[in-house]
Amino acid sequence: MDRVLGAMALFIEYPVLAAGIGVVLWWLGRRHRRRAPVAAGVLWLLYGAYETGMRQRWLCSGECNIRVDLLVVYPLLLIALSAGVLVLLLGAKGPSTPRG
Repeated sequence: MDRVLGAMALFIEYPVLAAGIGVVLWWLGRRHRRRAPVAAGVLWLLYGAYETGMRQRWLCSGECNIRVDLLVVYPLLLIALSAGVLVLLLGAKGPSTPRG
């Protein structure tokens, strides 16, 4: 679990990466007409905006070193990402018989 949280810490330094994941998920969800990837994309975009606010010190008073909020945020983002990707992978196959 420490490796996952360590890897996710990259988004603290580069919140634009989180926004990029959000844009890709949102776009794929809209393209394939799936709600889960769209919702996951919106969550990632919101997190990117939130992290940008934290980095610019808009949302904290300057004492932002202890980030207990990330113990809740990171698992939620990972669950949303997993659900969005699974829906895209499983939903992309479609029915095996032609519609007629």
